[in-house]
Amino acid sequence: MERLPNLNGLRAFEAAGRHLTFRAAAEELGVTQGAVAQQVRQLEAGLGVALFERLPKGLMLSEAGRAYHGRIAGAFDEMRQATAALRPTPGRVTISVTPSFAAKWLIPNMAGLAERHPDVDLRILATEKVSSFHGDGIDLAVRQGRPPFGASIEAVLLFAQELIAVAAPELLGDRTVPVTPAQLAQLPKLRDAHGHWPGFLRQIGVAEESGRGLGLSQTALAIDAARAGQGVALVSRFLVARDLAEGSLVQVSEAVMRGAQDFYLLAQRGRRSEAVASVMGWLSAAAAAQGGGAG
Repeated sequence: MERLPNLNGLRAFEAAGRHLTFRAAAEELGVTQGAVAQQVRQLEAGLGVALFERLPKGLMLSEAGRAYHGRIAGAFDEMRQATAALRPTPGRVTISVTPSFAAKWLIPNMAGLAERHPDVDLRILATEKVSSFHGDGIDLAVRQGRPPFGASIEAVLLFAQELIAVAAPELLGDRTVPVTPAQLAQLPKLRDAHGHWPGFLRQIGVAEESGRGLGLSQTALAIDAARAGQGVALVSRFLVARDLAEGSLVQVSEAVMRGAQDFYLLAQRGRRSEAVASVMGWLSAAAAAQGGGAG
């Protein structure tokens, strides 16, 4: 394995290469100009390469020095970014949510958080994968599931999973809402990855599901397709509350299917920052205002 040069020499070289004077590099590093010059000379001696051309009014990187500086500067920048990500930033909160929750509920409601807590810097990690509080550096998560989630996790119920069938008004034509089970069976279905349609249709007395429809990987895509008039989507009520209020979607059946997994806000137990506590409080209040929560 190639032995690395002294780190102090590399720091001096990186700073001197940006400023092209030993004096400015010394001021940045908090050492004397002579110390920077000596560290760079020792680095050059160890490498056997001249990294700078010494000029009367400063420095100029040699051809080898220019190529080396680009790599070294990149490495130091990576270390700075890694260190910044590791250290907690006051006001910053990272929350892990599914893409559908992010697109159809969290982002449309973000104005309320900014109004109540303008100092909070919320970072959204939208992923279907299970996130780790330590490994992924997250503060909060919203996931579907059933308690218990573990002794170290605090879980707050945001929304019960209440599935309803929705469609664009133009898809229904002259049909009266709510449609009959037989009419619903004949309408094209938008199927997401959760596969709730067979259970919903059985609940309303439909033995066989029509084969027409479209398969989509995410609930958010099913909602978008429903808005575009491509079929009937079966989704959690809270995700389409705005669409129902605006009239871009209508609930086509009075039936409601209670899902097995509700939506919970998850956080680590113990001490938490004021910003994390603020986001938790806002999420709980916003969900309750929309009819969610433990009620």
